[in-house]
Amino acid sequence: MVDVDVSVIAPAFNELENMEPLVERIREVFEPTGMKYEAVIVDDCSTDGTGEKLVELGRKYPWLRVIRLDKNSGQTAAMDAGFRHARGKVWGTVDADMQNDPGEIPRLMKLLGPDVDMVNGWRKDRADKNKFMRRMQSKIANGIRNRLSGDSIQDSACGLKVYKRECLEGFTLYKGMHRFFPTLVKMRGFKVIEVPVSHNARLHGTTKYKFGSRVIRAFVDLMAVRWMKKRVIRYTALEKTPGK
Repeated sequence: MVDVDVSVIAPAFNELENMEPLVERIREVFEPTGMKYEAVIVDDCSTDGTGEKLVELGRKYPWLRVIRLDKNSGQTAAMDAGFRHARGKVWGTVDADMQNDPGEIPRLMKLLGPDVDMVNGWRKDRADKNKFMRRMQSKIANGIRNRLSGDSIQDSACGLKVYKRECLEGFTLYKGMHRFFPTLVKMRGFKVIEVPVSHNARLHGTTKYKFGSRVIRAFVDLMAVRWMKKRVIRYTALEKTPGK
């Protein structure tokens, strides 16, 4: 395996106008650090030229790796593909719409250590166009999620996260599970903290994920996570040596 310090992973679906700004921002942030880095951008079978633009950028930047799904499979599948292809010791995730700043990733990486395995971003001051409505939707969704899952995360759906790779390496994901990464990582025995991060207004394109159309599906997924959390196996096993 190539020795890579950090993989920046981003799922992308019909984000043509955001691809060059995203890639340029990643270069601007990580090139001066001296870290060995890569960007793993997963094209979820876009139809607007996103994939072609990424291939063009990949010719310019050898650290850019472009993964294309054979059919539109959703955000969790795109994240899973990014995780499976990432070579970094640390994974940093962002949404491809440039509302998350990749410049936050080095700051969050510094928080990782013996007592912290994952840092979850919290969009405390959101910059969405319909700021009040989005904040209320997020507050309601996170409140319900925490009440039923027994968690205390303020912004589970924030795309900006940093993980030690072992947090999710080899983990089997299911549709909709990207909303519950902090809970899933905790279930695996890892330690998670949450910190406020910057949030930018979307300059190009429109959101692909509508609150009303996903709320029922998200609730069903939450019930699955609740069941998993209650049924997770925890035990300690010690090998007994004869005569001792």
